Amino acid sequence: MRNKSFLKDLYALIPLVFSGLLCIALIFLLWQKNTASPEFVTTLSGLSSLFIAISGFLSAVIMVYLALAAMNLKNTRAHVIDNLGKVTEKMHHFRTIVDILYRSKMWLPGLREYIDDEFAGLNFFEVKEFYKGKSKIAIEFLQENHNYADTENLYLELKSLLMTSPKDKTIPENITYPKIYNQDIVAKWLEHKCGSGLWFYFGYKYAVYKEALDLNAVFERHQEKIMKLANTIDSEAFEDSSFNEVFLSKLGEYMTKEVLPKLFQFQFNSTKSMPNLIKYLYGIFLSLVFFGVLLPLCFLLFGLSIVVLFISYSFVISLIFFIATTFYQFLSKEANS
Repeated sequence: MRNKSFLKDLYALIPLVFSGLLCIALIFLLWQKNTASPEFVTTLSGLSSLFIAISGFLSAVIMVYLALAAMNLKNTRAHVIDNLGKVTEKMHHFRTIVDILYRSKMWLPGLREYIDDEFAGLNFFEVKEFYKGKSKIAIEFLQENHNYADTENLYLELKSLLMTSPKDKTIPENITYPKIYNQDIVAKWLEHKCGSGLWFYFGYKYAVYKEALDLNAVFERHQEKIMKLANTIDSEAFEDSSFNEVFLSKLGEYMTKEVLPKLFQFQFNSTKSMPNLIKYLYGIFLSLVFFGVLLPLCFLLFGLSIVVLFISYSFVISLIFFIATTFYQFLSKEANS
């Protein structure tokens, strides 16, 4: 992996090195030409106005593109933030539903004490990632002979959805609803498909687990609250639903497929830095303005040494070479990022 990274960095540096060498070589050749032919200075000076015009035009084109790109980024980010707010609100409502189920009496007697006392500090992610060998308590848990019809996994999964960090060990009495969820916990929820347990236990395998999960033990007022929250999440998806195993299965599938992926994506996009292509073009813009416009102008206005023109011409030509050899590479990176 290190060799690949080194080769990638080396590949990226090659155009820069060659451009630098080209710039030095051009300065040397122009100096030699000037020494051999004094009239060459007059020729270069006469071309400076055209050179400034071309560099200025290219700079203006890039500047307009950068301005449009910045406006587009601003609009895109505003759209992402707006959608993020809506999806975050859905996640808040879903976690409230999960909190009600988690604290309800639908579980087999003794399950809560078994998990929260005997395996205090154990979380769902450690169980799912036991193969990494980082959690002894997770391995002990998996080696235990449980007497709760395998519903302890669902309990741990719901518990994980009430966490706000993968490192949380306990769930507070009143769960928190952050303005923006920690991206680490969202990534864990997404990686382990948290919420799909509702679909598995109340849908796909409900016949197996129905005796161990007593939905009638959920208070009626809590059932009503859950249905109101579900309709707030998506009134169309849960319009004709009532509190039962079919609804919970549907809710788990909806959250796993519709909400969590969007929550992760929108949060990622909202914190995404400026694209490298924009930085790349801005660097070219600055170089063109300084070496292609300002330096030749200073030469004309203040009668600076002809070396200034040598540097200006050489740098801009080298810059064009650099663009020609790296632009496709930057485009490919942006397209695949």
